[in-house]
Amino acid sequence: MPRRSRYTEIAEVLAAEIADQPTDVGVASEHEIAARFGVSRAAARSALQELEGRYLVRRVRGAGTFVNRPLDYVLSQSRVPSMHQTIRGAGGVPRTVVRDVTTVPATGAIAERLEREEGSAAHLLIRQSYIDGLLSGWSQEWIPVDMLPELDAAVHAVESLDSILRQMRGVTPVRSWCRVSSALPDRRVAAGLETERNRPVWLVESLSRDAASGRAVMCSSAWSRPDSIRIIVELDDPAATP
Repeated sequence: MPRRSRYTEIAEVLAAEIADQPTDVGVASEHEIAARFGVSRAAARSALQELEGRYLVRRVRGAGTFVNRPLDYVLSQSRVPSMHQTIRGAGGVPRTVVRDVTTVPATGAIAERLEREEGSAAHLLIRQSYIDGLLSGWSQEWIPVDMLPELDAAVHAVESLDSILRQMRGVTPVRSWCRVSSALPDRRVAAGLETERNRPVWLVESLSRDAASGRAVMCSSAWSRPDSIRIIVELDDPAATP
């Protein structure tokens, strides 16, 4: 069996040491690791990169490197299609920040998913999401204007779009369609996620309908950092009892 590289051995030692540490604990710096193990800064950097690649640590711009554990994010027809509720249910603290709200013509796949005529008006809501204060996701959400004319004011008052739709329109959103993939982010998404364009991220495309009427209420494309969440897809029958 080939001998493991020194930086991999160091990474294994560090991984064992941080296994039981909470996620807000800082990890030793490259300089400290190099001094402790008697290796070069390059080897110390490779050890940290190895841990980062396993999502065991996360580098936070301007703050340092910290213990990391991705949160399990479950996608299921039997669960409310709400990012805020899903994160809270997994034990995290969610937050979203509105980056842009515009009115655009729904075209192509978006018009088809929303079951609206080509060119019909839709809100395009762009947001960044955070979990426990750390950047997690970047999303684009399309909501027909005739479904929620007052969206702009509403999303600046209430963060949860699911709650807004329930409270203002009396609908009960349920996940009707969903596609999960690993994708390379374009320039804007990479900037929004503060990641590199050559690092794959989660892409979740989905459509929600009103449970009572079956009417399409919104569709979205959401990109997430894999060091922030672990996507779990459950193929279930929402009417069945486990």
